Parts: sequence; structure tokens; C-alpha cells
Amino acid sequence: MSMRTVLMRVKAFSPAQALMFSYALAILTGAVLLATPMAANGSPLSFLDALFTATSAQCVTGLVVVDTGTRLSLFGQGVVLLLIQIGGLGITTFSVYLFIYLRVGVSARGRWIINETLMHTPISSWRELINDIVIMTLIIEVVGTVLLSAAFIPQLGFWPGLYSAVFHSISAFCNAGFSLFPDNLVGFRNDSLVNVTIMALITLGGIGFLVIRELLQVGRIRVRHRKQKVKLSLHTKIVLVTSGCLIVYGAVVIGWLEMHGALAGRPLMEGVWTALFQSVTARTAGFNTIDLNVLRAPTLFLMIFLMFVGASPGSAGGGVKTTSLALFLAIFYSRLKGSPHTNIFRRTIPTDVITKALALVILASILIGIALFGLLIVQAPDIAHENKREFLSYLFETFSAFGTVGLSIGATAKLSVLGKWIIILLMFAGRVGLLTVAFAIAGRMRRHATQYAEENIMIG
Repeated sequence: MSMRTVLMRVKAFSPAQALMFSYALAILTGAVLLATPMAANGSPLSFLDALFTATSAQCVTGLVVVDTGTRLSLFGQGVVLLLIQIGGLGITTFSVYLFIYLRVGVSARGRWIINETLMHTPISSWRELINDIVIMTLIIEVVGTVLLSAAFIPQLGFWPGLYSAVFHSISAFCNAGFSLFPDNLVGFRNDSLVNVTIMALITLGGIGFLVIRELLQVGRIRVRHRKQKVKLSLHTKIVLVTSGCLIVYGAVVIGWLEMHGALAGRPLMEGVWTALFQSVTARTAGFNTIDLNVLRAPTLFLMIFLMFVGASPGSAGGGVKTTSLALFLAIFYSRLKGSPHTNIFRRTIPTDVITKALALVILASILIGIALFGLLIVQAPDIAHENKREFLSYLFETFSAFGTVGLSIGATAKLSVLGKWIIILLMFAGRVGLLTVAFAIAGRMRRHATQYAEENIMIG
């Protein structure tokens, strides 16, 4: 097959197919590079381990089968960091660049689909959006590097400390969870600067580039015209309120559940930082400042819920997104009041948006159920005779992979060949699958579809 034929077929891809192809190509390229001898310290990685690592980095997950700081060389770590950066920007910048600038099969209909799934309101200039996102990303990561350098350089020396600061700043903002330290960030759980900086980077990367952009624009207008009232969009309000509530709720409940458990006997501020950090990181970041194996089962179930919700649309994180959770709560509240409409902040949500949110959550639940079933078959078919927390560890692993979180309570190290493939596919689906489904739903919606006579059925 000639190169021209390949390019013609690529150009014929639908937007959803082009997005999946671009992610798969980046992962495969990264895996090939990571499998080379110069990417590892000692013997080269097997191709499966290289593929697993590349998928985890490109999908900004953070699950690892080899230690990033010791097993990978400087070149290998650079490949991982590049994949993280591309993956973190991929939902908006990479896909828009691919579709608009490279003109890969994008028609007017394709642009409409992109706008429907990536933007809550139309924008005037794609180029301006991309430039803003790149500049915002660079500024935030540079500021994160400077702050983390103040903590890492005194302990590691100038160049190792600076390099670690750069690596962790990018990893945190992209919600990847990759760390160069064998114990992740457990050794810095008492360091206020590291805690605040990493949590701020995770939060900024998780609320979405468009929300940050809108907040900056509103801030500039209010500074220049103090008397002018500027309202935030409904999307930004929902993201900020839902994210804030989840962070506070998670921290309070984790602190309460572990008061006499993992946090017992610790200084007050250490316990506060630990509970708050775990609440923030469970929403797709993957860093940890405490050994998760010492946490109680209710705490782990709470973290599973936070991982399932994940970050916000158009961000570097995964999950079913904060807006979906807000819509679910709004739907229940509206129906309990007997209202046929779903209202949030004095605005009515369109029916097609409600339908897409319900479809995405249902499909996500089905995907997780199938993946967990397969994982249990290949990893723990005789689970009754295994460790009592064996099922919980694989349940946690499945949600972590789908939500592109990267937290684990030991299941990653036990994965067999088939188990690694299941997690690879789940990480990939968690990063591009739901977006692809949204493309398909938006693109295949028929306004004049056949409708037959209605007939009622019993529910519940």
C-alpha cells in the first residue's frame, strides 16, 4: 500500500476515527521508543510493558508496571513526559489542531460535531483558542516548576531538583500522576508547599482549559471596568461549584473515616493535608501522599466514586465528568418537584444534552462492568480463596484505569499478560472512548426519525 493511499484513507476518516487513530499512533510511537535499549536502565523493556507505559502516559493515567524514576533512563523519562504533555493537551488542542490545521476529513458537519463536544459555546477563532491554551499551559507549568523547585532542590541538588520539579509540574497539571520517586509523593506529605502546588496544578488541569480561559477573561474585564458586571457561563458555574463540593466532601469524609485508622496519631495539619490531597488526586490525578493499602474499605469506595466522576469536560482528566454528576442531581431534583424540565442556576438544560449525559454514564458503567468481569476471569478466577481485599483491589484498578487516575492498591503489579491488555484498552477507552461516543451521538442524531404509537410499560 502506497503512502498516498494511506493518506487518502486517513483523510476519509470521520472526526471520531481520526481522533482514535491519532491517539493510537502516538501510543504506538511511544511504545516503540520505550522498547529501545536507550530508554531503559539495564535490559530493555518488553514491548508489552513499553506499550502499557506509553498508553498510561498518553492517556494521562499514571498506572505503571515499571518504576519511572529508576527503570527508565533519562531518554525514556523524556518520552513519557512528552506523551504526558501531548495527552494532557489532547482533548482540545491536539484534536482541534489535527482536524482544523491538518484538515483531516473535517467538513462543516465535522466542525459542528467538534464544537458540540468540546465547546459549550461557539468560539470566534480556533487559532486564538489554541494559542491561549498553549500559553496558559506553559505559564502554569513554569510557575509550578518554580514553586516545586523550592522544595526539591534543597533535598536533591540543583539539576536533579530542577528536573524533578519540571517533571512533576507537567505530570500534575496534565493529571497524569507519574512520579520519579519510588513512593510517589509520600515523602512530601508534611511539605505544605509541595501539597498546595501539586493540588493547585491538579485542580487547574482538571477544571478545563476553557474554564481557565473564561476566568482570566472575566478577571481582565473586571480589573479594567470595575463597575461592569460580567457573568460566568453556566458551564463554568457548574464546573466550579461541583468541583469545589467534591473536593470538600471528599476531604471531610476521608478525614472522618480515617480519623481512627490511617490518620490516627498523626499531627493535625499532616492529617488535613493528607485527607485533602487524596480527595483532590482521586479525581484523575494519580499522585498519593499515603500508602493506599492502609486505607479502610469505605474510604477506598469513596475514592472509587471520585474516580468515576473524574474531572471536567475539555480538561486533562478523565471520568464521566463533573457536569454529568451535576446534571444527574439536577434531574432527580427536578423530577422530585414534579417538573418536566431540568433547571440549574435559573437556566433550563436542553433535552439532547440530558440524553447525551445519560447515555455516556450508562455506557461508561457497562464498559467498566465488562472490563472488571474480564479482569477477574484472567486474574482471580478463584477469588474466594484469595486475599479478602482481592476483589476490591481489581475493582479499584478498573475504575482507576477508566477514569485515567493512576491510583492502585497493588493490582497493577500482579497483572498478567491478558490483564495488562485489558487495562491498556480500558485506559485508551477512558481517554477517547466517551468523547468518541459523544461524536457519534451528535453526528447521528436524526431530527425527523420515525416515531410510532406510544405504549406504556411498568418501571420499578
